[in-house]
Amino acid sequence: MGVDTSVLRDNLRGKVSIICHHNADPDAIGAAYAFQRLIAVIDPEAATEILYPDSASQLSERIIRHFSIDASNHTKLVGPDTVIVVDTGSLVQLESLTFFVESAKTRIFIDHHGRDPEIDRLATIYISDENAVATCEIVSNIWGEMGFEPPKEVAEVLLLGIIFDSKHFGIGTSRLFRTVARLMDLGANLKGARDLLQASMDSSERIARLKSAQRSTMYRIGSWLLVTSNLGSFEASAARGILSLGADVAIIAGNDKENLKVSFRSTEEFYLKTGIHLGDEVSKPLAELYGGAGGGHPTAAGVNGVGDSEEFLIKAAEYLAKKIGKPHQIL
Repeated sequence: MGVDTSVLRDNLRGKVSIICHHNADPDAIGAAYAFQRLIAVIDPEAATEILYPDSASQLSERIIRHFSIDASNHTKLVGPDTVIVVDTGSLVQLESLTFFVESAKTRIFIDHHGRDPEIDRLATIYISDENAVATCEIVSNIWGEMGFEPPKEVAEVLLLGIIFDSKHFGIGTSRLFRTVARLMDLGANLKGARDLLQASMDSSERIARLKSAQRSTMYRIGSWLLVTSNLGSFEASAARGILSLGADVAIIAGNDKENLKVSFRSTEEFYLKTGIHLGDEVSKPLAELYGGAGGGHPTAAGVNGVGDSEEFLIKAAEYLAKKIGKPHQIL
């Protein structure tokens, strides 16, 4: 894990705010909840809260309701002793809570994305494991390294985060599956977790996906198919939908006033054959051009910045074509 658990444990007392990234997904919510419950074991008198900058995703809201998790975008603790940030690869993802984190005395970051230099400078403790498929995998192992076993409901929430970020076990490592087996031994139900994550899309998300397909621009880059689209909401969902239609890479961008938000997705085959890491090699350098931050995984990444979404999509297609080393042709 790369950190002395005794040092970590000493900071899990008193008033602790646990913070997720914007549009908190099941991995972020699961990691935050599991850490909140771990703190309660270490210091039953501790006061804790789970925060996110704007809202949680629809799937996360379903998990929050199912497990009666107390999470919101309004802080209740004044002057917390420790702030813990989970599943966040860039400070930009904290939006309005960035100053809240920066002003805290003790700042702990736990994440499975690539190590971020800005976070490295800010963090009191930085647990970063890019080999972990999910932040919930890291938090589950922290429970074990501290000599505790999470109760059944915590094991279930951790399993939900792992299933979500592993794309329902589409990706994984032997270490991940050992963690999953341990959580199931503790009472987490695999079928129940997968059923909970199979939430049907509401009409607004389905309409957004259909609009992204309707507005799409298709490129051929060598043997690969890239699809871009301009969409103001549900960018990540739309990108997944475009991949399911047959694209090798999908880039969905949208504007909220001057703010730019982008979601990148690629197939596992694209990553394995090209070696192009969307988080490190595509979203981060493009984010710098648009005054923001980017990052993520080999096949799933994002950008938050400032600029025109249509212009971004054109530049992103050109940039990816250069990375692949082939000309791009609009179909």
